[in-house]
Amino acid sequence: MTPEDISKLPYRPCVGVMLINAEGEVFVGQRRDRDQDAWQMPQGGVEKDEDPAEAALRELEEETGVARDLVEVVAETATWLPYDLPHDLVPRIWKGRFRGQEQKWYLMRFQGRDDQVNIETEHPEFSQWRWLPHGQLVAGIVPFKRAVYEAVLTEFKAYL
Repeated sequence: MTPEDISKLPYRPCVGVMLINAEGEVFVGQRRDRDQDAWQMPQGGVEKDEDPAEAALRELEEETGVARDLVEVVAETATWLPYDLPHDLVPRIWKGRFRGQEQKWYLMRFQGRDDQVNIETEHPEFSQWRWLPHGQLVAGIVPFKRAVYEAVLTEFKAYL
């Protein structure tokens, strides 16, 4: 695919969850499907006619095992935040149908215990997880997602 072809593709609708614990640390998981360190917060696609807030709760449970009754939804981003995939990844991800993702982010406070997190879900996406101080979040994220993570941190700063 040429850069011109890629620029004509739409963004995939997606939600992201910044899950914070009582200490204000952020949940991050190590992606299973990458050959390099690729830590990220839970995120996933919005299904057709699905409410984004519902999608966020669904994705959180699908990726972390954290049930909706263990979180308090604190805030959401005012806008959808887009990012472009590196050009070499576009043909390999989502069958080349999207140039990247446009994400609505939700800040959720975890009200459970660490043993209630279970990344060994039906379709596991993470090989390991940890709580990370929010000031260290951006440095461990793949470069093409860093601007979105910085925007999320800025928007949720008052709650952290």
